[in-house]
Amino acid sequence: MAASSIAASELLHKMNKQISILYPKASCVIRRIGTTSSRCHSQPQHRAKSAPQQLVGVVGLEIHAQINSNTKLFSGSPVRFSSPPNSLVSFFDGSLPGTLPVLNRRCVEAAVMTGLALNCTINRKSVFDRKHYFYADLPAGYQITQQRRPIAIDGILTYSLLGGKRSEVIRKTVNIKQIQLEQDSGKSLHDDVRSQTLIDLNRAGVGLMELVMEPDMSCGEEAAAAVRELQLILQALGTCQGNMSEGQLRVDANVSVHRPGEPLGIRTEVKNINSIRFLARAIDYEIQRQIGVLQRGGTVQNETRAYDSKSGETIPMRDKEGLQDYRFMPEPNLPPLIVYEDNASLPTGFDACQAVVVQKIREGLPELPSVKRDRLVQTYGILPEHSFTLVNEDGLVDYFEAVLKATKKEPRKVIGWVTNELLGHLKQQDMSVSQSPVSAPALAELLDLQETGHISSSVAKQVFQEMWRSSGKTAQQIIQEQDLGLVSDTAQLHSICQKVVDSHPDEVRAFRNGNKKVLNKLMGLVQRETKGRTDPVLVRTILQEKTL
Repeated sequence: MAASSIAASELLHKMNKQISILYPKASCVIRRIGTTSSRCHSQPQHRAKSAPQQLVGVVGLEIHAQINSNTKLFSGSPVRFSSPPNSLVSFFDGSLPGTLPVLNRRCVEAAVMTGLALNCTINRKSVFDRKHYFYADLPAGYQITQQRRPIAIDGILTYSLLGGKRSEVIRKTVNIKQIQLEQDSGKSLHDDVRSQTLIDLNRAGVGLMELVMEPDMSCGEEAAAAVRELQLILQALGTCQGNMSEGQLRVDANVSVHRPGEPLGIRTEVKNINSIRFLARAIDYEIQRQIGVLQRGGTVQNETRAYDSKSGETIPMRDKEGLQDYRFMPEPNLPPLIVYEDNASLPTGFDACQAVVVQKIREGLPELPSVKRDRLVQTYGILPEHSFTLVNEDGLVDYFEAVLKATKKEPRKVIGWVTNELLGHLKQQDMSVSQSPVSAPALAELLDLQETGHISSSVAKQVFQEMWRSSGKTAQQIIQEQDLGLVSDTAQLHSICQKVVDSHPDEVRAFRNGNKKVLNKLMGLVQRETKGRTDPVLVRTILQEKTL
């Protein structure tokens, strides 16, 4: 299908040039709403009453989540990332004549579980359709999908943003129109140097869940938060690994602008965004681009665009296809897909092991991220922002709770060590929680030594650094080897404090004249003299006695 006013050869060349930007490597992050401004609000805060309402963004998402399964949706070919090109292709994947699809039950169960977690209605009967389009990496010339009657409909995703001076949790919702099962396509690898395109069909036929979100969002920040929440849900369910850098979660953003109360504007689709950071940037850029076009008297084109992460801009790819271009038709080689509510609804004599039973899947749902965050806040009294940090990092909640079980320290003190010291070191070295050289019991031992007064807080951080470098050594061993225990000789501590007081008469005089902050400097000098091996509370008491 050629774009209007562009010759087919020119369009192909243009697409080959631009397709390389669709797979930038990027990490997943979620931005925090600022206290003074938000990119969700493009209109000025102070506006004359007579001025027309400002244009605002409207955002809907189509998300393709690769199902976490051993084999493809309709064939027995294995699913693996970074395998040699065309090494995981069955006859059906290559669309050889006479081959027929065989539905993968694991993929159906994953779609049902995802639908339940997102409060969807599970259709007891769904059907498959053929969606026709002609790309070199789609050998059959069509994709098997679920256009007319998908497996799940009418869901809702609740996501949260942090904002305000007190890290207030702002909850928002987005409606989910449907979840449908479909095949992935192969991958086109464009070689501009040799002016050729190579095809890798390893990905062809891999099972996908396409989640269609209604246009209920208004900016990149909200879309990014919704996708991050969905990513966490899928990972908790185990239905999708959600690794965006490997293409396991790809997002198409439908963006338009309008004035509140008026019909929605003409939308553009920004395709194949595989980073949450880039998703927010692409949407915000596209909203501002469309506003600029309309303010200059132009018309927004209904087209497909791509996001260039280097320039931070969206660029046109092709005119947007309509439903008529895909020529949907029922898939003749697949009967309707039937799932059952419970074992009682199974046909007489039907083997329950061969059926997809909704009630069984519902009973196996794990604790979802939003529930886990609320539980952490209510159970341990931590701040909402800390619950977000814990849940966002794979394995960090388990680590935090394991430390709490093994230490007497309060949760609000433990959370600082986990989110600052531990997570800070992990981020610096690009490591996961499971790779931490300091185990949860080892950190708990260190915190107990600090809590019982054997070491000071500054020494505890010093010992943690040594534990990180010397994996296997306990906190007690390090303290004994380096003589880091608190100074227990009261006479010695009085002597050190007296020495500091005598050598800093100006500071003592200032303290006596009412400058209480000078005492902190004197405490720091005592800590330096003892290499941090003193109890700050005791040092403060002794210094106050000697300076009065």
